[in-house]
Amino acid sequence: MTYDTPAQVRAACRDGRHASPTPGFCDGFAQANVVVLPKRYAWDFLLLCQRNPTPLPLLEVYDAGDPISRSMAPGSDIRTDCPRYIVLEKGKTREVTDISDIWQDDLVTFLLGCSFTFESGLMEAGVPVRHIEENRNVPMYRSNIQLTPAGVFSGPMVVSMRPVPARLVPAAVLSTARFPAVHGAPVWVGDPHGLGIEDLDRPDFGDAVTMRDGELPVFWACGVSGLSAVTTAGMDFAITHAPGHMLMLDVRDSELGANISI
Repeated sequence: MTYDTPAQVRAACRDGRHASPTPGFCDGFAQANVVVLPKRYAWDFLLLCQRNPTPLPLLEVYDAGDPISRSMAPGSDIRTDCPRYIVLEKGKTREVTDISDIWQDDLVTFLLGCSFTFESGLMEAGVPVRHIEENRNVPMYRSNIQLTPAGVFSGPMVVSMRPVPARLVPAAVLSTARFPAVHGAPVWVGDPHGLGIEDLDRPDFGDAVTMRDGELPVFWACGVSGLSAVTTAGMDFAITHAPGHMLMLDVRDSELGANISI
């Protein structure tokens, strides 16, 4: 199934027609990570984002109890419009496609930038995006880089990886550095052991992809770091998107870019 607009994707999620990852969807439009927390934890998480803007670039915060976006995807309903969610309750997790039945009046929604947004820029620069080529979710790994803690939140930064031909690494760096609102430039290039990653074929989230001769693994900060922080906090209740199953935004990726001269 192909979709021309973010609204079409959200409608398909709402109607139960789409529950799969969203890389490569609606070229030119931004996507977002989602974290939904009880209001009593919202200040700590807001502070976590402020202290860790690369893995947790904040795009929008909803009013407590309000499931409707006001700026990034006006009118969209966070309870139904993601393909899939992770619900954390009393130390256990489960995946669902609709959170309407567990919505609470004190919940605060955070939208965070997603690296899927800058992938059209990578392709325009001639950089292959392997998980799109192979129709897979992007591989994501817990790294040995620790988030700067805030209140109850801490934990490891999660990184996403894309294989890049060595000669195109500079192009990958420059094309993504333009998008600080969606993680910006890579945080690591080359040997994954430097990030504490033992095996690229065993990602913590998403799917493994093919590494070809002459390619280097290139790692970007990932918004799934929010899930990492929520899990580490041991909260009784929280909701995030399932990794790779993003909220499609009405904002174009160019609107989240920055003018950077090198």
